Amino acid sequence: MPTHNLPPDAFQTFSASTPITPALFATALRDLPLETLYARAAELQNSISHLLSSNIQMKPFADAGDADCVDAIRENDEVVRRFEERVGLCREEAERRGLGWSLHGADEEGVTNGEGVNGSGSGNGSGRLSDEELRRRLEAQMVQEEEGEEEDGVYL
Repeated sequence: MPTHNLPPDAFQTFSASTPITPALFATALRDLPLETLYARAAELQNSISHLLSSNIQMKPFADAGDADCVDAIRENDEVVRRFEERVGLCREEAERRGLGWSLHGADEEGVTNGEGVNGSGSGNGSGRLSDEELRRRLEAQMVQEEEGEEEDGVYL
């Protein structure tokens, strides 16, 4: 008799191109320590940032009619949607345990309920940036990098 709480399809073989279902992902989160839950969410948010950055770089080519770039942007948008859903599942799991959830992806000044520490509003009040706010920040970061104003450090 199995002693685990995994769904019946937990051991189903997935191809490399088939993403794990949200239900199976949520089930897998149950046994993770909180710090691993936070780390997984940070990895997902980092991947989201890279995907959105790629989309910004491909947009001029897609606008010029490059079908491959159009398809790549569409695929990236779908992956971003799935990854955002998974970040939400990580948050829900932490909250289910009665634990807090830190604001991954907040800028160095910090964000509390959508308000920057310096009083400027950002985000949507949920602790997550809207797509438009994230795109704006990525574009600003790319402009800084192109102008040689890149700061040392790792962006997560």
